[in-house]
Amino acid sequence: MSVQGFPGSSGAMRGAFVQLIPLFGIVTPSIVAFQYNPETITHTIAPYSNGDADQNTRTASAPMVQPFAPDEMFSFALELDATDKLEDANPLAVAAGIAPRLASLRKLIEASKGAVGDLIASAQALVGAPTATTARPEVPITLLVLGPGTILPVRITSYSVEMTEFSPLLYPVMAKITVEVKVIPPEQFRCKTTPGKDIAIAAWNLTALQNDALAL
Repeated sequence: MSVQGFPGSSGAMRGAFVQLIPLFGIVTPSIVAFQYNPETITHTIAPYSNGDADQNTRTASAPMVQPFAPDEMFSFALELDATDKLEDANPLAVAAGIAPRLASLRKLIEASKGAVGDLIASAQALVGAPTATTARPEVPITLLVLGPGTILPVRITSYSVEMTEFSPLLYPVMAKITVEVKVIPPEQFRCKTTPGKDIAIAAWNLTALQNDALAL
């Protein structure tokens, strides 16, 4: 995702994950910007196979039927490095290295009430106070933003961290995060009633519109 070598280019727009946290009936975005854009992104599309259908209901007269959007995946590696901030004596980097960024990324794969809500719940659990429970905890909707041409609702399906350098307090200073995400098409939001649903569907449709325009 580098733009080096293009005349007149001032720099690359950073990619990000944007988690849509529902709070009091409205959406509060939690933005996790990439420190560095990934050098390589693998985009996999698995077309719908008619062979996946029930053999008892298949019809030979509709071999090209496409009832669902193809399964779509993105996979890439993100690099985190606190070296520059440590050299500048940044107090957060000195205290915890890249741990805050890793914590933000981890929140993308956990059921959440938002940063403040989760912090309160964890504090209550620590002191043994009763906490409110929900019947079905859910991971908030997350958008993958890879520039204006790719803004898609996704679910992280694989997340692996390789930490290579540590501070004297054993907080990580450098790490490589390998991520795989699955795109969530609009039909899978039919049963959701959260405020983020409409934003997720609009993002998917906008990206699809751009793809259709570019295909012309």
